[in-house]
Amino acid sequence: MITRFLTSVAALGLTAGMAAADYKLTILHTNDFHSRFEPINKYDSGCSAEDNAEGKCFGGSARLVTAVNDARARAENSILVDGGDQFQGSLFYTYYKGKVAAEFMNKLGYDAMTVGNHEFDDGPEVLAGFIDTVDFPVLMSNANIENEELLTDRIKKSTVIEVGGEKIGLIGLTPEDTDELASPGPNVVFSDPVPAVQSEVDKLTGEGINKIIVLSHSGYGVDQRVAQETTGVDVIVGGHSNTYLSNTSDKAAGPYPTVVNGVQIVQAYAYGKFLGELNVTFDDDGNVVQAVGEPLIMDNTVTEDQAALDRIAELAKPLDEIRNKVVANAAAPIEGDRSICRVQECEMGNLVADAMLARVADQGVQIAIANSGGLRASIDAGDVTMGEVLTVLPFQNTLSTFEISGQGIIDALENGVSQVEEVKGRFPQVAGLKFTWDPSVAPNEGRVTEVMVAEGDGYVPIDPAKTYLVVTNNYVRNGGDGYKMFSGEDKNAYDFGPDLADVTAEYLAANAPYTPYLDGRIQQK
Repeated sequence: MITRFLTSVAALGLTAGMAAADYKLTILHTNDFHSRFEPINKYDSGCSAEDNAEGKCFGGSARLVTAVNDARARAENSILVDGGDQFQGSLFYTYYKGKVAAEFMNKLGYDAMTVGNHEFDDGPEVLAGFIDTVDFPVLMSNANIENEELLTDRIKKSTVIEVGGEKIGLIGLTPEDTDELASPGPNVVFSDPVPAVQSEVDKLTGEGINKIIVLSHSGYGVDQRVAQETTGVDVIVGGHSNTYLSNTSDKAAGPYPTVVNGVQIVQAYAYGKFLGELNVTFDDDGNVVQAVGEPLIMDNTVTEDQAALDRIAELAKPLDEIRNKVVANAAAPIEGDRSICRVQECEMGNLVADAMLARVADQGVQIAIANSGGLRASIDAGDVTMGEVLTVLPFQNTLSTFEISGQGIIDALENGVSQVEEVKGRFPQVAGLKFTWDPSVAPNEGRVTEVMVAEGDGYVPIDPAKTYLVVTNNYVRNGGDGYKMFSGEDKNAYDFGPDLADVTAEYLAANAPYTPYLDGRIQQK
């Protein structure tokens, strides 16, 4: 009996010792913030002060300050990291570029971030200025930057931070197709994320680091592939696909965390609407023994930090005259959500494509093609301000007109529907034509089964040999989102037309009150 008692005591002592060796880390995370320093409405667009006072708004940096402070207070050990795309999305970026993002990320006390594709929207120079201003490492493992002198000494593939006496390795990932999505320039060469991550994991584990987190601006699908095809990664903090993961919502794309090959994958939608909070317990060997959490919604129950509010109001003063100007009226909400516009015809796509075509139709232009990735928000019913239009179309793109064969248009539509399964921004919204596509056909193998071009009062089949005049935005005309068939000096192109946001605002005004609509111009077989 005494022997059994002593054995039990020894076992208890061993268990207690093992428990004491466990290390608890709270990973707070954001992704795809897109310059939403002020609160957003349910359409991810700007929210009025009145609606905010009535509790109808979400997010904003002032709420994030409070939420991060509260989360840190209840955590034993914590880090705050970002999954990329702090840049672009509101007038704050248009006016200040990366300066406001740097200021608020420093205020929030981020420990690291990865480079998102939109961090390259204004080339390496603006990104370099941002990195020089922030107090934390900016990471990107899957790109060769040796020939880009603006970035070579500024971006690391990985870094090690120490929290609560334990070392944690952090690795950054950027979309492999960033050269198609943004403007990194010719000196940055992107590569497959899997070998890039494995190389950094091997390096870190060789240094004795046994807790490794990947900050990945690559999308939920790629994150699952990275988890499956690498060893040594513990957690992936995601971004790029604006994926909402949750254990409580029926709108979630998957559980939080999603576990693949023992790797805990998290993402927290976008625009500062949620703060991700993953509580991870590691054993003494760096193995994850528990990972629980949930994205915290930044609604009116989160008090806005007054100092942050005051600073944002100060920064907003130069922007107010531009964005508060009422330019039109919408008879109903105009749907522009990415989950719809990147896979099918959508109301915002029709509006923007119609506006583009109407502006240049008197030049003989017959077809408009817009990339859905350029549509960044919806617009609610009622008065439409220039600020709302700029939130939908923040990229300062200009209209580009050019000549191309009917076959070139067919090829462009094939490109547009080639990545629907990944909800990519190349999906084409169109005017002046109708097309049908078949998702059961392999990408770029003839998914587009019919293309009809407007002629007279009806539509006629597109002629592959005929030359057509097309309008798009300058980003797509220069090969962005995979539309390389539109680029080149042989297209009799004019790339310096009016700003797309101005064109859309004028079209809305000319058709006010604007009634959003769908007319079947894009059909799925």
